[in-house]
Amino acid sequence: MIYDYDVIVVGGGHAGVEASHICAQMGKSTLLITLNFEKVSNMPCNPSIGGSAKGIVVREIDALGGVMGKIADINYLQMKILNTGKGPGVQCLRAQQDKIDYPKNVLTYLKSVANLHLIEGCVVKLLIKYNTVKGVILSNNKVITSRAVILTTGTYMQSNILVGDEKIIAGPDGEKASLGLSPFLKSMGLNLLRLKTGTPQRIKKSSIDFSKAKIEYGSRERLAFSYETNTYVPFEEQLPCYLIYTTPETHKIIRENLKKSAMYGGYVEGVGPRYCPSIEDKIVRFADKPRHQLFLEPESRHTDSYYLQGFSTSMPRDVQIKMVHSLPGLEKAIILKYAYAIEYDALDPTQFDLTLMVKKYPGLYCAGQICGTSGYEEAGGLGIMAGINACLRIDHKKPFILKRDEAYIGVMIDDIVNKGTNEPYRLLSSRAEFRLLLRSDNADQRLRKFAYKYGCISEDIYKKYLDKMNTINKAIKIMNQTHIGNNDELSKYMIEKFNENYRKGITISNLIKRPYVKFSEVINFFDEFNKFSLSSELIEDIEILVKYEGYIKKQKKDAEKLKKLDSIILPKNIDYLNMDGLALEARQKLDSIRPQSIGQASRISGINPSDITILNLYLNKQKK
Repeated sequence: MIYDYDVIVVGGGHAGVEASHICAQMGKSTLLITLNFEKVSNMPCNPSIGGSAKGIVVREIDALGGVMGKIADINYLQMKILNTGKGPGVQCLRAQQDKIDYPKNVLTYLKSVANLHLIEGCVVKLLIKYNTVKGVILSNNKVITSRAVILTTGTYMQSNILVGDEKIIAGPDGEKASLGLSPFLKSMGLNLLRLKTGTPQRIKKSSIDFSKAKIEYGSRERLAFSYETNTYVPFEEQLPCYLIYTTPETHKIIRENLKKSAMYGGYVEGVGPRYCPSIEDKIVRFADKPRHQLFLEPESRHTDSYYLQGFSTSMPRDVQIKMVHSLPGLEKAIILKYAYAIEYDALDPTQFDLTLMVKKYPGLYCAGQICGTSGYEEAGGLGIMAGINACLRIDHKKPFILKRDEAYIGVMIDDIVNKGTNEPYRLLSSRAEFRLLLRSDNADQRLRKFAYKYGCISEDIYKKYLDKMNTINKAIKIMNQTHIGNNDELSKYMIEKFNENYRKGITISNLIKRPYVKFSEVINFFDEFNKFSLSSELIEDIEILVKYEGYIKKQKKDAEKLKKLDSIILPKNIDYLNMDGLALEARQKLDSIRPQSIGQASRISGINPSDITILNLYLNKQKK
């Protein structure tokens, strides 16, 4: 069969962008089909990239050869480091983006990518032969064939906008909904979920009294998501955000009008995100809280619009006006765009294997919110992994599966495939048991080798990474081998700052391991580093590796135990439904998910240690 394309990607959101770009980068002829070019990488909710755990995912996407971090670094409104008071395992970047410039920059970049074609259209069916997906059928009945299809439909599939008792068939920002594909997927025998998310009001800047809010600046450091970025938006040109709180009057208005909201009025079918609830949900679930924090964040340098972060709601418009006017500084606020809830169809992710391919239909992959996740960053991470694996399957190569100790993306995929979800899944640092290994600073150290192996990055980029690692290793070797003798300047510094001196004969690395000593502040006391050209980023990398060496070794040891379980492969043809000793729930879950290893089986929701013992006994019998 002669195919029109190697890969077709359906949907131009953050997942679709990463999937289509990486497929083209890997040399595959790729088609990206989207409803509207102007909404490529659209940000219908908060125009920000990064945040807790999410910021690390953006760096992982970049390390794998993705787009998000590079574009996010071009023209951000504000960049900051989060969780600076905590350890390196949870520190990450967050950037307030320009809602107009970011999508424009993404589209401009995509148009320059070799092997990548873009068309506007609506996919309503899939072309299937012998249970294998071979292409798509558009609403105008046009058939386009391919070796693989990646669905990245976001929140558009059979989507409804809800405001009070008003329900409109539409996608985010009032765009066209994707109609037709969802019923077709159901006819294929796939299980669908109905999910919900929402977004708050946009407020006219000139109508806000900022004197009643606390100003929130970005960080002064030169920060970037991408390892290839070398230009930065000056701190003086960045825009501030503002912190305010709900008032007793806000809570009173919400309580009095609860039944008018789409959620509490019974108009919503979908399940909303636990970790990003609407303001009415916060008031009900956290009734003991006297107030909730909200952020006023600029949306663009080109508009007069501010995003009211934390005030998502599905209340009627007249109630929303009262709610907004009850907030400090917003007593005379003009609402440019009212808040709304949106519900949409997604696929039960337990139907995927760890490559994000639908198990029943080889050649069909999914990424982004159709997988039951939430957030731009989660979508981008899933998109790049679906793209890489689709290309590897086309080339008849082994799949690329990230482990839980290798990337937050690996944690996410392992979670949704093995545990499933009945609400929009959000990445949190608490979901990663090896988060000291999955730091923001070392995404390239974890993933660049894979990106180079699969042809996702150039030779020059990989060589630059190897040179960086060579510098780090040489510097750490010097720190471990250099014993500090008489050093008057260092002694003076230690006594003046910490009221104590160092013990002569200790190594530089042992000095740095003291929790209060920073490598960046003492490096100039050692001539050994004069021959190095160490950037502030490299100095931070070195300090973390030295200071947390013991903890890092312990987590690596724990991760090895998990890898041993993942190396015990389960045969594909096991009859779980009739296996003696397994609990009924275990039989059903194992038969549905068909885990590849004992390790994966142990992480499936509802599988108990006794069930794993039965599986091990079965494998031992098979060996005998």
